[in-house]
This record gives sequence, structure tokens and C-alpha cells, in this order.
Amino acid sequence: MRFLIAMTVLVPALAWGAPTRIKELADVQGVRENELFGYGLVVGLAGTGDTERVFFTSQTIAGMLGRLGIRIDPNEVRVRNVAAVMVTARLPPYVRPGSRIDVAVASMGNARSLAGGVLLITPLSGGDGLVHAVAQGPVQAGGYEATSAGSLLQKNQPTSGRIPQGALIERAVIPKLEGPLLLGLKRPDFTTATRIATAINAELGGDKVAKALDPAAVEVKLPEEYKDDAVSLVARLEVLEVEADRRAKVVVSERTGTVVAGQGVRLRPVAVAHGGLHVSIGSAPVISQPGPFSGGQTAIQRQSQVEASEGSRSAVALPATASVDELVKALNLLGASPRDLVAILQAIQTAGALDGELEVL
Repeated sequence: MRFLIAMTVLVPALAWGAPTRIKELADVQGVRENELFGYGLVVGLAGTGDTERVFFTSQTIAGMLGRLGIRIDPNEVRVRNVAAVMVTARLPPYVRPGSRIDVAVASMGNARSLAGGVLLITPLSGGDGLVHAVAQGPVQAGGYEATSAGSLLQKNQPTSGRIPQGALIERAVIPKLEGPLLLGLKRPDFTTATRIATAINAELGGDKVAKALDPAAVEVKLPEEYKDDAVSLVARLEVLEVEADRRAKVVVSERTGTVVAGQGVRLRPVAVAHGGLHVSIGSAPVISQPGPFSGGQTAIQRQSQVEASEGSRSAVALPATASVDELVKALNLLGASPRDLVAILQAIQTAGALDGELEVL
């Protein structure tokens, strides 16, 4: 019998429509992190470093010793406690020289483990070719490896690790805030961009200060009082709250059977017959009557109902709508597999009965 382990997460309606700070929705163009990288050596390994077959490690060792006044032929290097590594880091904006950042270290050769090793001084360059930081320090490996009598015990990935606060900033990247500011939306959306521009204009008391250029960018002109103080303007704007408009979306993982559906996702009237699985979705109007003297109003609500069966009978279509959550619960009762779930949701979307976007991981 097939089993479906599925988790459906529905965002509550209140949280879905809750205002969000502009800081969470957009970034100021130019104010971003920069990637750094460098090539170095990790020493002090307990026989788990690169072998002599990794020739660039031998060449690096010979070159380093040569700069120290020790000449040696790279072909004569026979060490197992050294590993050639690539070092990467992210340089935050406005970080001044003398500050420290974390670095990641990963083996380039056939080293078995970097545990217990120490990274020698390694210059870290950016895309501009300039050295922005220098890394050095003990490596905290992400796992370990042990061998004995032909047996191997390994946990996680011992050939990569991190050095917390392992790089010293030598050259800062200071973006300039001048001229019109450009806010780049993290999730481009026409409605959200327009709402951000409207909120900024309302805050600054004008209707021409901010303008949505496209779904991914909002241009903000510097008011006269902020010509020389753009930092204060950004600080004032980024705490403004805007109700972001989000697309109705369903995300499905076939490997785990996990289903994540937003509050706005609905199913139109549809009947599903997948192999031996038969699913009918429907709802009926229900009158909600307030209590006497409560001050409430009579309202009509819709009560959804999902029925599922397994057998050779044909599917029965009932007029109404239901949520993805109810559909998944019905399939769970039948023991449908994750593959069945993905196939059914894709077929429902193709039929035009899924009000939302479907993404399969």
C-alpha cells in the first residue's frame, strides 16, 4: 500500500495581508554585499592533506618556501599534512578596514579532511581584482573522517569548513547615496511597487517624490532638506509599512510530499480521477445567523466538502470550490504517493481549475 507523507502549510489570512516594512521588500540599489575569493594552503593536517598527485599543491608549497629563501624542487615535495583550498567570503557594504568577517574554506585537491588545519595568510580579492581582505586562522571543519583497518567512518563534509571572523578587512566598499535613490524590489510586482511609491509620497507630503519605474524598481527623488543627508531619508523610508501583494502559489516537493499553499490559492469546480483515485470537490452555501441583539449581520458563507474514494467507479463532479489543503487531506486518506499528488495538481492547473501558480521542486 502506498503512503503519502504530506505537510500542507497555509498562511493565515491575517498574516497574509499584514503590512511589511519597505526594508523587507526592497533594497537601495548599490548597497549590497560583494563576493571575495582567494587561493591558499591549510597546514597542520594529520595525514589527511593532498597527495603528491595534486601537483599544484606541491608547486604552491615550493613557491611559498622560495619566497622565504628556501629553494626546493616541486617534484621533491612529499607531504600529507597540507591541502590547497579556495577561500570565499562576502564583504558587507560600509564595513570599514580593521573589521572582521567570516570565511568559508573548501579543498581543491584530494585531501580527505581539513579538520585540525590552519589556513595560512590568504589575500581575498573581489571582482575588481583588488585585495579587500586577508584571511588566516584555524579551520572549523564541517565533519570528520576516521579510518582503521580498511574501515571508514565519515560524518558530514570534512573537506570544507569555516573560520569565524577569519578575515581582516583591508579595503572597504563605500556606496555613495547621491542623486535619485533607486529601490530594487526583492520580489518584483507591479502592485507592490505602486504601493511603495504611494506610501513614500504620503510620508514626504508630495505626489512626485517617488515613482514606480517598473515592477522591480521605485525611484525616489531627494527632497531639498535631504540633499546632504540621504542616510536619514533612507532610515525614514525603510520603516514605512506597505501591504505587499503576493501571488497565489503552491509549492510541491515530489521527494518529500510537502505541499505549501498560500492563502489566496483556491480550486474551481473540478472532478479528479487519477488511476484508482477519485476525488470530488464541492461546497454549499450556509447562512450564518447572528445571535439576538448581537448587532451582527446575516451573512452567506460557503462550506467546502471534499470526498475521495478508491475503486473503479467514475468520478462525480460537484459544483463549488475548495482549498488545496482539503484536496491534500483527501488524498492522504487514500494513501496516495507524492508522485500522485504532483500529477494531480499539475493536471488541475492544466485544466484551469487551480487559481494560482504551481511550482514543483
